[in-house]
Amino acid sequence: MSILLVKFIKRFFFNLIFRMILGKLIIKGPKERVRIIRFYITFSIVGLSLFFIVISIIKGHETFATMNLDDEEKIHIYLVGDSTVSTYKKSLSPRMGWGQVLDEMFNEKVMIHNEAVSKRSSKSFYNEGRLTKIVSHIQQGDYLFIQFGHNDEKVNDPNRYTEPFTTYKKYLKKYIIAARSKGAFPVLITPVERREFSTNGHIVHTHGDYPKAMKQLAKEENVPLIDLTSKSNRLFSKLGANKTKELFLWLPPNKNPHFPEGKKDNTHLQERGAYIVASLVIDGIKELNLPIKEHIVN
Repeated sequence: MSILLVKFIKRFFFNLIFRMILGKLIIKGPKERVRIIRFYITFSIVGLSLFFIVISIIKGHETFATMNLDDEEKIHIYLVGDSTVSTYKKSLSPRMGWGQVLDEMFNEKVMIHNEAVSKRSSKSFYNEGRLTKIVSHIQQGDYLFIQFGHNDEKVNDPNRYTEPFTTYKKYLKKYIIAARSKGAFPVLITPVERREFSTNGHIVHTHGDYPKAMKQLAKEENVPLIDLTSKSNRLFSKLGANKTKELFLWLPPNKNPHFPEGKKDNTHLQERGAYIVASLVIDGIKELNLPIKEHIVN
């Protein structure tokens, strides 16, 4: 398009010069000559303006195309899950999901898409059409990391509850099938443990049969699995009841402007906990020997 504009402008200048050479302007009266000259000058200015506008647009599209090309060359990891994974606004700081910081542990070749949403189970996330949205973007060679369990346990909520060895596995399988249908790699992740200790100081297993059911499904479908439940359970047991408060959203009153009344939350992580749990996921990637381990920087 820019080449055509150049030719167009050249043609006007050529016509103006050509007319002058032939004396077309000379035989006209002074006013007529001025009118003709003004006409061609105006047209030339307009042509030049259009030329630069089009060139700017073309350059803009070229930049956009390059950005898209760069993105396509990246490995994309899509995260699905609940509030322990999701990203939070600054107004809820220091509350963080482990998926919020995972991108910092990879180099520029990996792009994280944290699609996890608070209060969702494998069932409600799917029924809300959120997986369909991901499937429309995920491509061959990408990854789908799947961590559900916390809200699947809500037995009194029919919109979220799933039974471990039946409906839980049924819904998780939908994510596996969806990823594979696009040539992407599904990775199952058992739910991060809650901070709950018995009276004698031992960590309590709070997820019942859900981790076991996910492991069973991983074996049946030949899907790599990161046992985040066991990893976090061992870590929390080692740290003990007091130290784990530094990982979870335990805040004293009048210390944080976003939680002026304080907080004692044994499910959701704060910043330090998000980084530590994300590092457990990274350990799992290394142990599974997934190709993306080559891009881990932290």
